[in-house]
Amino acid sequence: MSTVPETPARPITAVICEDEPLARETLRDFIGRQSGLVLVGEASNGREALRLVQALQPGLVFMDIQMPEMTGLEVVRALGAAVPPLIFTTAYDQHAVTAFELHALDYLLKPFTEARFAAAVQRALALQAPAEERQAAALGALQAGAGGGADSGAGAPLSRILVRDRGRIFPLAVSEIEHLRSDSKYTQITAQGQSYLVRMALTELEARLDPQRFLRVHRNAIVNLDFVVSMKADEQSQLQIFMSDGSELTANREASKRLRDQAI
Repeated sequence: MSTVPETPARPITAVICEDEPLARETLRDFIGRQSGLVLVGEASNGREALRLVQALQPGLVFMDIQMPEMTGLEVVRALGAAVPPLIFTTAYDQHAVTAFELHALDYLLKPFTEARFAAAVQRALALQAPAEERQAAALGALQAGAGGGADSGAGAPLSRILVRDRGRIFPLAVSEIEHLRSDSKYTQITAQGQSYLVRMALTELEARLDPQRFLRVHRNAIVNLDFVVSMKADEQSQLQIFMSDGSELTANREASKRLRDQAI
């Protein structure tokens, strides 16, 4: 017997913030076929989007990133603690990490299918937190300067990051990351036996990782201590780190000392 996801007794109000008429029409049609949503407004530029969201306080916003006058990211930051649940819609994937740092519920890369849209909506309906929690999370991201600026390393640790795999982009839980290695431009993330490349410097990622769980063991590598099997000193008294996936890394002297100091 198949089951159908439950929809709220009262539909959630939705707003479209999109400058392309055809894209607005597509979203309008998709929303109209979702029993859990009711469309209450549309905006065609960033400033209009800001005013509309502030006035209507919708339960869900479909926000394009590239819009005239203000970008979708600028609109979200301007909303501050009053930011509602968001699903970003864009033709560009370079803002994906920033979007999730701003606690977006999903990130739809154009052109997306109605099935992908419906999956995002169902996920949004299921994951919506109480207003107090939502506002606190948004405020924390904004105080962290998510997306740029000198203070972008501060704030709450990342809980998920977007990665690519076989032409698809999907969120990866940070708790599943085993280790990260980098070169000058890319960082390789290893999780659950798979490796993914992201266009983000290791230093930038390190600033948003939980320091109780993740440790930078040398200039080009960070390990998740939850996936460390054992450690053993080499002839130079530097710790060899054996990971659960079979990888071996060498901690530099500073990291080796920190690890030894933590040993009981």
